[in-house]
Amino acid sequence: MPIRTPTPTLRQPRRSTRSLSTRPVPLTNQPPFLSSSVSIDTPPRVAVGAVSYLNSKPLIEGLDRLLAGHATLRLDYPSRLADELASGQLDVALIPSIEYFRGHNYEIISDACVAAHGPVLSVKLYSRVPWGDVKSIALDEGSRTSATLARILLAERHGVFPKLEPLPLDHRTEDSAADAILLIGDRAISPPNEKFLGTWDLGEEWFNWTGLPFVFAMWVGRRGVSGQEAGDRNQESEDRSEQAASDIAHLLSQSRDLGVARIDDIARREAPLLGLSLPTTVSYLSENLQYHLGPAERNGLKLFHELAAGLGLAPAGVGLRFHEE
Repeated sequence: MPIRTPTPTLRQPRRSTRSLSTRPVPLTNQPPFLSSSVSIDTPPRVAVGAVSYLNSKPLIEGLDRLLAGHATLRLDYPSRLADELASGQLDVALIPSIEYFRGHNYEIISDACVAAHGPVLSVKLYSRVPWGDVKSIALDEGSRTSATLARILLAERHGVFPKLEPLPLDHRTEDSAADAILLIGDRAISPPNEKFLGTWDLGEEWFNWTGLPFVFAMWVGRRGVSGQEAGDRNQESEDRSEQAASDIAHLLSQSRDLGVARIDDIARREAPLLGLSLPTTVSYLSENLQYHLGPAERNGLKLFHELAAGLGLAPAGVGLRFHEE
């Protein structure tokens, strides 16, 4: 029976008590500047990072121009953005959702996100053996949230705790001898050449198991960050930092709204670059993905964190903290 609340009361598969122990891509072919009525008092040193995958294009449509003169924008792989946000190289970033729960002094900046209410198409787990016999898994180097989700599903549904190994971004499935292989992002959309015994679309598996959406990435920032070192701040700079975060949050949502309205244009622009058909790209961006962090998505995040913490994959006791709340 599906799980419907953040703290499941319905019957789940038997739980195990064991714990589990690239370079930036430049923005090109962006649309004309979108005028905004928001007055931003953001110091120019604020650094914003976004994901370079196709699934994030609707979230950053025109964003470089909206932020021009107030913040820098760079694109990179999600795992690298998470590391740079944690180290202070970035102030705001679109990071894997699991990294929010692993971070320190983080807050969710915007209601824009990358989520799925069923099949996501771009996050696949392939197995060469029956799921209950998986003893090793090769994880896409760019994965954090998807890697955690794969481990949760294998542990909770099959009692499997496989050995982990990396799959470099330039490697194919044939380059790994692991029992199962996790692929994410653009290279997961098209099926690999190799034939596998089983395939999971992780968005679909999660939704069928829990009845909840899954949030793969969201905009996260470090609290009180305004591009200044902590020792340089005073009350005035703290106030400016709060206003800057609010203004950037508004622009992130505005960019998302623009991107959703321009799905067809984005698909026509990106499909040839990725070798995908236009219908596949339009369907992926408009049907497989959702971009609003609403109540159901929040519940999905809470359950994901609960399950990850239960397996030792994330700290316990971390709540969802939003900038405006």
